[in-house]
Amino acid sequence: MAATSSALSRTLSCSPSLFLSKPHNRQNSPLLITLPGRPHHLAIRGCSSDLGPYHDPISVRKSQFSSTTPFGVIMDNDTLSKPSFRWRRVLLKVSGEALAGDQIQNIDPKITMSIAREVASVTRLGIEVAIVVGGGNIFRGSSWAGISGLDRSSADYIGMLATVMNAIFLQATMESIGIPTRVQTAFKMSEVAEPYIRRRAVRHLEKGRVVIFSAGTGNPFFTTDTAAALRCAEINAEVVLKATNVDGVYDEDPKRNPEARLQDSLSYQDVISKDLSVMDMTAITLCQENNIPVVVFNLNKPGNIAKAIKGERVGTLIGDTWNSKAAMA
Repeated sequence: MAATSSALSRTLSCSPSLFLSKPHNRQNSPLLITLPGRPHHLAIRGCSSDLGPYHDPISVRKSQFSSTTPFGVIMDNDTLSKPSFRWRRVLLKVSGEALAGDQIQNIDPKITMSIAREVASVTRLGIEVAIVVGGGNIFRGSSWAGISGLDRSSADYIGMLATVMNAIFLQATMESIGIPTRVQTAFKMSEVAEPYIRRRAVRHLEKGRVVIFSAGTGNPFFTTDTAAALRCAEINAEVVLKATNVDGVYDEDPKRNPEARLQDSLSYQDVISKDLSVMDMTAITLCQENNIPVVVFNLNKPGNIAKAIKGERVGTLIGDTWNSKAAMA
């Protein structure tokens, strides 16, 4: 009898071939175990083997559902089912000139730290943030093309490398304050960054990481604004947030006309027909074709990045109106 009990104990703790079942009347009913090669069930109450207690599969699936955002903010089911922000996945476009600020150096650490802190404040709320950086603070291909025999394609490739430098700097700043960040490049630079893979980028965002896209589209003759519109469409982001050194889009050049008025919202056609220097025409057309709104706002005003990401009224909204959706903060 002792030998049989010992053998049964070893079978319960070690055998991967046990079949567990639970009667329909679950309350106070025993766990039924079918031993390999035996037609009968063995009823056991209070089983404490290595297999652990019986769990209803439906209950297990429910218990595995997490209502916690990647940064530990607990959200109840009502909050999860009713988003409190206008957008849940955004693409932030930061120009190279904006990163330079007023400094003589190519990159102002105060600017990158300001960006990092504001992005951190919204990612902790569960908003997914991707970033496209420009490289004009280091090298602008269109400006150098034709100088000293440098053709446009070569100049643009140098500009793409400049965006990678900015991306790595911004990544280091973000990770210094605890924001998990990944840099992806449009062409392979495996020693310093990941290659751009759309599914991997989306997975990073779903895990609460910030993804910085660099090297533009990987092709000459395309701006980083176009890269921002393209990446936004690819990762199914809901808006392009263009951070600049001005408050938004004006009806006239504010440097020439001090009475120029800031536009609250514009249509894509307004931007195209009036030839407004918001983004290049390729980028605007790509946004129009994919119904991607664009927000142009001032990067240098504290709090503007967080406001733009959360969908609060700031700067100029292109391709939509502020009242078309309830911006719930």
